[in-house]
Amino acid sequence: MNLLELLHSLLFDHTVRTVALGTATLGVVSGVLGSFAVLRKQSLLGDALSHAALPGVAIAYMLTQSKSPIVLMLGAGVAGILAILLLINITRQTRLKEDSVLGIVLSVFFGFGLLLLTFLQRNPDARQAGLNTFLFGQAATLLTRDVLTMAVFGGLAVLLVAVFWKEFKLLSFDREFGASLGLPMARIDILLTTLLVVAVVIGLQAVGVVLMSAMLVAPGAAARQWTDHLGRMTLLSALFGALAGVAGALLSSLGTGLSTGPVIVLCISIIVLFSLFLAPNRGLLWNYLRQWSNRSRLRTEAVLENIYLMSSQHADPRHPHAVTALEAVSGAGNVRRSLEELQRRGLATPHSDNKWALTMEGVRAAETHLQPANKDKK
Repeated sequence: MNLLELLHSLLFDHTVRTVALGTATLGVVSGVLGSFAVLRKQSLLGDALSHAALPGVAIAYMLTQSKSPIVLMLGAGVAGILAILLLINITRQTRLKEDSVLGIVLSVFFGFGLLLLTFLQRNPDARQAGLNTFLFGQAATLLTRDVLTMAVFGGLAVLLVAVFWKEFKLLSFDREFGASLGLPMARIDILLTTLLVVAVVIGLQAVGVVLMSAMLVAPGAAARQWTDHLGRMTLLSALFGALAGVAGALLSSLGTGLSTGPVIVLCISIIVLFSLFLAPNRGLLWNYLRQWSNRSRLRTEAVLENIYLMSSQHADPRHPHAVTALEAVSGAGNVRRSLEELQRRGLATPHSDNKWALTMEGVRAAETHLQPANKDKK
């Protein structure tokens, strides 16, 4: 199937279009809220909240005998909020570090959820079938009503982010300053964490509790590589999340046996790797090129100064010197490459017998470079 056929199925195939809209909605919401989790270095929080939602799904079914998405999402949301309250109380009342408490909450809630799911699977009542899809998600089963539910809850969460933008910004960058302004930072913290629960809840059916943490962290981590501006980072994170959602839905539609949730996570992982290597601000490739350029510039300046200092022992500052002598003084390789760079800039010129000398422009440039050092000596 080529690109045009993929686009055709995206626009005119009801199932593919519904799944793509649902996963794109999930990508936007998790991207927006995940940006704050990444900035606050709370990546493990998303993992804990997604795993904590599992017993809520099971208990909601046991109480209502309904597999309605709204019922199960409400159950997951209640379990997530209970996990938050438990996390806050344990952190305040004990000396345990927050990451230790997150690990405890994650494992206890997830283990309890698996226990309930195992109990339900052994129940002869066949109506519980399908609940285990919340472990890894089953985006292919998304219906129009599911997408509408995700859009309503997700839209409210994004709207609240816009309303409390300034407060969330203070919470992420300078919580103490926000408290000094009289803002209730603890309540704002709980509100932002509750919105993270909303993002987790709407993503359970699509990618499941195990993979949901990747949808919260990966878009924000990728966007962080491209910009230092919170607004642009949030928009980029939402874009990356939506792109991964649509790409995952389309790729999983190419063949049988391709689960949409894991494919979406693979797509966002590729975006993260691309950003880590190629983002202009923080990308590893550009960092390497900047460091290489700086080393080359410093080496060239050192060669320029060494020629000038050696020539200052003679009457003519343009006295030529052998490359071997310059290599002995500079103490490093690639002297010839630095000389060629100086020649390209018109600061040095080659002479016979493998010797090099400064031009008058090179002499002035060397004096300019050495002027601050001479002042320090005085």
